[in-house]
Amino acid sequence: MSIPTTTSEYYLPKIGSYDNLTLRTKNVEKPRTNDVLVKVHAVSLQFRDLLIASGNYPVASPPDLVPVSDMAGEVVAVGQDVKGWKVGDRVSANFATDHIHGDPTPAIKRTDLGGLTNGVLTEYRTFPAHSLVAIPSHLSYEEASTLPCAALTAYNSLLGPIPVKAGDYVLVLGTGGISIFALQLAAASGANVIVTSSSDEKLKIASKLGAKHVINYNKTPNWDEEIQKITNGVGVDHVIEVGGPGTLPKSINTARVGGHIHIVGIVSKDTSGANLVLNTILKTVTLRGIYVGSLTQFKDMNRLLSANPETTRPYIDKVFPFEEARQAYSYLASQRHVGKVVIKVSKD
Repeated sequence: MSIPTTTSEYYLPKIGSYDNLTLRTKNVEKPRTNDVLVKVHAVSLQFRDLLIASGNYPVASPPDLVPVSDMAGEVVAVGQDVKGWKVGDRVSANFATDHIHGDPTPAIKRTDLGGLTNGVLTEYRTFPAHSLVAIPSHLSYEEASTLPCAALTAYNSLLGPIPVKAGDYVLVLGTGGISIFALQLAAASGANVIVTSSSDEKLKIASKLGAKHVINYNKTPNWDEEIQKITNGVGVDHVIEVGGPGTLPKSINTARVGGHIHIVGIVSKDTSGANLVLNTILKTVTLRGIYVGSLTQFKDMNRLLSANPETTRPYIDKVFPFEEARQAYSYLASQRHVGKVVIKVSKD
């Protein structure tokens, strides 16, 4: 396989809007001793990518940032000391390239792709060999590109320190990328999954993917009370909390005593949140901030996906060509999607 000399990539010459995404050509960085050069076939977008482009992310990015954290691609060259990877291998890079196992540290977080380091919205990129994971053989590049952040965050939430058990009740807020993966992983684990959304059409999809109960929160504004009825007043074991301050009070109300609330997003436009601390203490719930996951967890998750290939197949709403990256960002921002929005980088 010939190694190209140049790559096309998007970067943000100015923070403030994804409309500032600009295409440029630069020289391909040759792999160093312990690096691997990867041809990027597909990337997927996160809500985080919108926050970074708009300047609303809490951590400042370096100048001329190449955005996006999640990719799947093909190894085209390896450094001379690299073991375990060969040309032609299908791989994804972990969200934080140095997060191998255990909890993240400040140093590890400085290796986050598309935030504090240049990301993957490019045709070719070198990665440290230790940051790569083989993608499940049954998935396409587009499907596999959805795994590093959305899928792994859901996996870390539900199968991390307090793993979901068959028969547990799991509440999933919304039908975005993390939420859909959480639904699929919880259903594959034998849990009873409850999904909320403002759209009946999206809830129909959630039901097809394994949700036992669905609630339209526009039609049922007191959805926390409805969930208490569903669980016979006991409450749910796990909550995938994507809304943030606007939904957290009701999420706490839905949890059983000793339940687990996994805070993974801030997509709610409602900023109310009174009495959170007191209610958390009274319910003795665990509020666990989820910062994606480790390489070890990534490998464990891929084993689960391979063991349940159809029930956990990534749900992709729409795939955009590389030339329409801005349109892909716009579609994600519209929140019309269910599951993941993907950009196909390679034409072959």
